[in-house]
Amino acid sequence: MIEEVTRQGVPIPADQVDGLLTMAARAPSILNSQPWLFRVGDYAIELFADPHRKLRADLTGREMLISCGAALYGLRLAIRSLGYQPRVQLLPDPDRSALLARVTLGDSEPITDFERQLVEAMPHRHTHRGPFSGQPLPRGLLIGLQHDAVVEHASLALIDRAAAFEQLAGIVARSARSQSADEHARTDARTWARRPGSADRDGVPARAIPAQAGPRPGRLAQRDLDLGRGIGQLSTEGPPPAATAILLTTADTRADWLRAGQALHRLLAHAATQWVFASLHSQPLEQQAVRDLIRSRLGLAGAPQVLLQLGVARIAEATARRPASEVIIPPKMG
Repeated sequence: MIEEVTRQGVPIPADQVDGLLTMAARAPSILNSQPWLFRVGDYAIELFADPHRKLRADLTGREMLISCGAALYGLRLAIRSLGYQPRVQLLPDPDRSALLARVTLGDSEPITDFERQLVEAMPHRHTHRGPFSGQPLPRGLLIGLQHDAVVEHASLALIDRAAAFEQLAGIVARSARSQSADEHARTDARTWARRPGSADRDGVPARAIPAQAGPRPGRLAQRDLDLGRGIGQLSTEGPPPAATAILLTTADTRADWLRAGQALHRLLAHAATQWVFASLHSQPLEQQAVRDLIRSRLGLAGAPQVLLQLGVARIAEATARRPASEVIIPPKMG
């Protein structure tokens, strides 16, 4: 692949922009809120947070930035599919807090076989709220996911001792009970949980909302999206997940939240190559006090950012996304 290189770098191929942003937008996001926007220039693509899509309970914007970090990883992978190394500047302008990253095309380098597998897994990767198959995880996968996290300047702690899991499950359950009465959290659920038959391309569809939000053996308490409205269509009967893990960052800054999102998307895409999916538990971590408690009680060497439960599931139906045309902003905005 030969491109004209100027002092500004390699031009962004205009005919590839939709494909690049479509893959970026396949990222996981809190309640599928898709809180990202992109500005495409001749030589760079800039990633912005969309504050209109921030959850009311996400007071600091931490979850919004984790979601945007996941979209950033998707954009990086899309650029690799074109045969370039992406060059990323995180938070490049301190005077523009909404500008999260600037991405340009670097050296030409063919996509690897592993990266191609990640690209192929993107269409069926999804957040899994239902039952798993009960099969064990593929041998070596968890080690591979831990490596993914490290590459992205994060870490993945496995909660593989019964006592540690009970500690975590208890904290999550108490947090869920407290937040179920929080009006901000209830408003978020009403805003982003879609009713059956909805044609919306964001939010959580009814087929992905558990019909019952009660406790289940081996499962961490999930966010109640139904709120007694009877809109949930997802069965919760079946085997529990095969593994529980916590994604950690060394600190708890805006840059760390973006790194957490990139690590999350990378390891979820890797898992999806082997038909392993994760239920993601973010609501308990919305409160700093709960994050600190989990870190202290479990003796974690980092700041908890996302709770994951992983398992095998032969389900290929992913949640809809907005088209690329809806996530592009004009050059003069932002």
